[in-house]
Amino acid sequence: MSDAQLLGPAEVRALAAELGVRPTKQLGQNFVIDHGTVRRIVRTAGLRDDDVVLEVGPGLGSLTLALLPHAARVTAVEIDPVLAARLPRTVAERAPGLVDRFEVVNADALQVETLPGPPPTALVANLPYNVAVPVLLHLLERFATIRTTLVMVQSEVADRLAAEPGSRVYGVPSVKAQWYASVARAGSVGRAVFWPAPNVDSGLVALERRDPPATTATREQVFALVDAAFAQRRKGLRAALAGWAGSPAAAEERLRAAGIPPLTRGEALTVADFARLAATAP
Repeated sequence: MSDAQLLGPAEVRALAAELGVRPTKQLGQNFVIDHGTVRRIVRTAGLRDDDVVLEVGPGLGSLTLALLPHAARVTAVEIDPVLAARLPRTVAERAPGLVDRFEVVNADALQVETLPGPPPTALVANLPYNVAVPVLLHLLERFATIRTTLVMVQSEVADRLAAEPGSRVYGVPSVKAQWYASVARAGSVGRAVFWPAPNVDSGLVALERRDPPATTATREQVFALVDAAFAQRRKGLRAALAGWAGSPAAAEERLRAAGIPPLTRGEALTVADFARLAATAP
């Protein structure tokens, strides 16, 4: 197996200085500078030799270089044109035997609809924290071939994504992610492994694709219901869903048709419950 020379703190800072790059909060940039962390991410991702990995926000290439020896291909989506332009050279310099496995796309991941080459089977990324959930949900919806996902996000967001019904932090991200996949926390990451060090802790979240719940409702209808249920999360669903159903009485009728007590709160419902409720007749 060809290997790659990973980027450490000195190399990351030297690359940034060469490019005149300072990480920006606007793009959610925090570059990983620790070899152990990127190796741990790759190990936890459980990649197969034939996996086509989609990486979002590769930055200077710290995680990219760790991924390349363990996948058939890595397609990186980078919004910053300066970073995107430098990445192929970094790969050529530090993983010359793996250049043919790599391609970079200079684009906003929230706008990506297609990718070059074979479809991705795994998503592994240090996601930009300011758009982590929208990016994750967009890619899971757009690329049904993604079988496994391991993303690093803000610790609080990791908790929300992996939360179970009844949890204080269970909400819209939890339900929508669980529409696509089983979701679990896969570890914590300290602040010192980044440059610059963020003022929040980070967490790893693992997702395994599964079929969505059986329902006659569309995904859009289910997600609209989820949004409505949590818009007023302190209220029982009879009141919270009055606008969605047309009136409190109509909401109660649909809740009872789905076998859900009208005073139940949204945080008590599973994704299958939401799918069943969305399918009830208006």
